[in-house]
Amino acid sequence: MDNHYPQPSKTNIPRSISPLLYIFGIFLAAILGSVIGGGAIYLSVGKSTEIPAAPTSTISPPTQEIIHEEITLDINTAITEAVEKAAPTVVTVINHLPPTRSFFGTVYDQTSSGSGAIIAMEGYIITNYHVVEDAESLEVVLADGTTLSAVLIGADPYGDLAVIKADGEMPAAATWGNSDQLRSGETVIAIGSPLGAFKNTVTAGVISATGRSIETDQQYELEGLIQTDAAINQGNSGGPLVNLAGQIVGINTLIVRGTGTSSAVAEGLGFAVPSNVARAVAEKLISEGYIVRPSLGANWGWITPVISARYRLPVQFGVYLTEIVPGEPADNAGLQQGDILTAINDEPINDEHPFINLLFQYKPGEAVLFQVIRGSESFVTEIILGEA
Repeated sequence: MDNHYPQPSKTNIPRSISPLLYIFGIFLAAILGSVIGGGAIYLSVGKSTEIPAAPTSTISPPTQEIIHEEITLDINTAITEAVEKAAPTVVTVINHLPPTRSFFGTVYDQTSSGSGAIIAMEGYIITNYHVVEDAESLEVVLADGTTLSAVLIGADPYGDLAVIKADGEMPAAATWGNSDQLRSGETVIAIGSPLGAFKNTVTAGVISATGRSIETDQQYELEGLIQTDAAINQGNSGGPLVNLAGQIVGINTLIVRGTGTSSAVAEGLGFAVPSNVARAVAEKLISEGYIVRPSLGANWGWITPVISARYRLPVQFGVYLTEIVPGEPADNAGLQQGDILTAINDEPINDEHPFINLLFQYKPGEAVLFQVIRGSESFVTEIILGEA
């Protein structure tokens, strides 16, 4: 028995339609399909780009409170606090030197400047001797710019210290620190007027060393100096070196750029007179006007290996007596012009122990033994030192 299932209907293509017409029909159907499809795509894209507007909300968003927070930045440090304490006591010292006359007769005024520190409300100011040396008149400029006249009270050339007194009201007086307690690496601050133009300039550094000795142009050494790398420039001389408590621990005195024996240039080699020395000298100058030093009563010249070779002297180091002052200790001891001194109390005079430094170990009135060369003769004589 045969099972008959329904069959899908078939579209019968009449055989009478030509192949050309059949191809044309297919082409037409393709064009219509593409147009209709393209329209569908267009409509589809068009509908997808229509973004409905967001509904308007009648509920207000919560209010955000704007908080203004004040931030305070504390810039105070130990250095700034020390400067605030010490800076008002620092002054610029102006030295009016005697005028000079040019070759054509024109007269020129001369001035130099340095720094100083007020050490008493009465107007006493400590500075370096070389700052006020040969002064015809003096002025000081306070930290607030006020200019006051000043006079020299006393000086210690061999310690390179001097005290002047300003005529006017002082803003503050510095306090002294103990230089004997300084340690290498301790922070210190130099305040002064470099180049005379930048008053109350502040630089900071550390104690590099203590107990340094520096030879001067006057054939003696400044001894026991504080070495620091705080920047010290011309014009800083006489200004204070202070610790973090704002106390004076030194009086800035000189800088060293090189040794003089090579072309090497050094930086950060500043030196200051210790405060304990400066304070004692200042008090003596204020009370008496001068520092008592032992005196030989003779003028002399420093003998070095170069001088010795040039003049064929019998020693490489010592002092050559160029003049004997009548009635003074050297004259009373029988010394003569041309005598050479080579030792004091068996301590040889040389580049490590300059004559002045050895002499200043003693006091006026003390009896001291001097080793003397006179021609081919060598002998020891006792001299009772005088007072300079």
